[in-house]
Amino acid sequence: MNILITGGCGFVGTNIALFLYNKKYKVNTLDNFSRKGSLYNFKLLKEKKIKNYKVDVYNYNQIRKLPKYDLIIDCCAEAAVEVSKKDLDKVFNTNLIGTLNILKKSREDKSKIIFLSSSRVYPIELLEKRYRFKNYKKIIKIKKKINEHDTIDGIKTFYGFTKLASEMLIQEFSYAYGLKYLINRCGVISGPLQFGKQDQGFVSHWIWKHINKMKLSYIGYGGYGNQTRDVLHIVDLCNLLFKQISKINQINNKVFVVGGSTKSYISLKKLTLICQKITKNKIKISKKPQTSIYDIPCYISNNENVSKTYNWKPKKNIIDIVKDTHFWLVNNKENLKKYF
Repeated sequence: MNILITGGCGFVGTNIALFLYNKKYKVNTLDNFSRKGSLYNFKLLKEKKIKNYKVDVYNYNQIRKLPKYDLIIDCCAEAAVEVSKKDLDKVFNTNLIGTLNILKKSREDKSKIIFLSSSRVYPIELLEKRYRFKNYKKIIKIKKKINEHDTIDGIKTFYGFTKLASEMLIQEFSYAYGLKYLINRCGVISGPLQFGKQDQGFVSHWIWKHINKMKLSYIGYGGYGNQTRDVLHIVDLCNLLFKQISKINQINNKVFVVGGSTKSYISLKKLTLICQKITKNKIKISKKPQTSIYDIPCYISNNENVSKTYNWKPKKNIIDIVKDTHFWLVNNKENLKKYF
């Protein structure tokens, strides 16, 4: 099977490419190197002779000239929620027009598609009601987890809108042209090769700051650091994708919620304690009480459907995730400095 991975020099794309290469699939990647860290990851792919096409996903004239593929894994996205408020052209071109172009390519080639969507397709109001803070100083009590049947109606950020619009576009193409697809609504993903930032890849970002004794801030919800997310190790995601690829002719045209679930969830406050223990460094963390209109108090995935379908569950907990990421960061510290 010939596979193209869009956003293939990003954190998720590179890990998937290397994983599938080791499973003897023929893999190519597509990435325009617009992000810090993509050139670092590109070198890893080049060592395995995995070809990357330096192509803008929103340029169909470039996309249509690519070779024919049996499967496209679309994980190319502008994923930073706050950026989506500031740079609409970038978000819509990459996340929505990019998906349209990949779908047009898939239609021409009769290829299948696995789309990595986002937990942010769920509305802010739903998450605020389900996981409301009684007191910012207290950790949120986990109530009902988010599943495929929860409402998607409501305000969700421009980023979330483009991901949901892409999902709908995929389903329209499937109905009109017989395209086979899978959609994975992923929560936070983390692990080695992630160049984390404050609003994207927060686990890697938190570890890096602790390693280098740099300042951090708890932002929003009173500045107490009790916002909570589930986190999925990239290896667990790769294992799921391997199962999905193997069965895509039998299981397709479905939407799955995929995340760390209760196996691996963490607040910023607890993440700080883990980072302190692993790095042996204690750093100053300031409080910024004001909450962004796009922030949410908590998100926990319900993996019941995907687990039952593929006999899959995350194996790595949050300690594993932090340790694996820390190991990579420390052992490549000097080479990584220019990318953070």
